Amino acid sequence: QVQLVESGGGLVQAGGSLRLSCAASKIIVSIYTMAWYRQVPGKQRELVALTTNLGNTMYADSVKGRFTISRDNAKNTVYLHMNSLKPEDTAVYLCNAERGGTNPRHYWGQGTQVTVSS
Repeated sequence: QVQLVESGGGLVQAGGSLRLSCAASKIIVSIYTMAWYRQVPGKQRELVALTTNLGNTMYADSVKGRFTISRDNAKNTVYLHMNSLKPEDTAVYLCNAERGGTNPRHYWGQGTQVTVSS
């Protein structure tokens, strides 16, 4: 059974930093597009950042220059480095793995809570 397990969330003051981790099992992250989304109750799930299997990255405008997505293929883990955090970054952050082609696959983690206090 494929698992994406997020960790690293918590409570931090505005201006602080956190590093989220997404450890994958039963899939090889290097061949997937890996992404971080965030969810606030009552709002649509938002794409925060993604990294493709070719190493291309994309960020939401709201986090550009503050967040960095990276992957460690040897550890089969994807990270989200979050700096200069703002109260509006408060959300549940979810890891996503997606693969297209003839055998598409799509997986979600259970999420980790990030709370930024002002």
